[in-house]
Amino acid sequence: MAVIDFARTSFPDDAAWHLQISGSLESATMGALLLLVNERNAVTSAAFQNAGKPRPVDRIVLSAVYADAARVMVEHALAHEEFVEDADYPDGSLGATLVSLFDQLFPGQLVTDIRLRQRQSPALFSSDLQAAVKIFEVS
Repeated sequence: MAVIDFARTSFPDDAAWHLQISGSLESATMGALLLLVNERNAVTSAAFQNAGKPRPVDRIVLSAVYADAARVMVEHALAHEEFVEDADYPDGSLGATLVSLFDQLFPGQLVTDIRLRQRQSPALFSSDLQAAVKIFEVS
């Protein structure tokens, strides 16, 4: 994770965060994922600074970031046709991380079924994902 000024990047100046995914599904997760937080967005920056002892507003922001990051990661996985039920990725790889996230969010469901739902009904897929991440629930 990095806190940066989005005005010095190609990202929209007013965006609060951006999850960057690079490399193949066999790439190391630590090198493939980078969450960028816009330092100009005071609410989001504060939420991450207070993550150890979050205020109510911080919990909401962190929940939104988690939900969006999960969405980006699942969509990234589903965009790769080689991301299937029986794929075997090395430990610590992006593929293994995405399989773990997928299994956590969609237990007992097939990748092919979720991919089909995403393609045929993007709005329903979005709602399914929102429910799976339990957005704004206090744990």
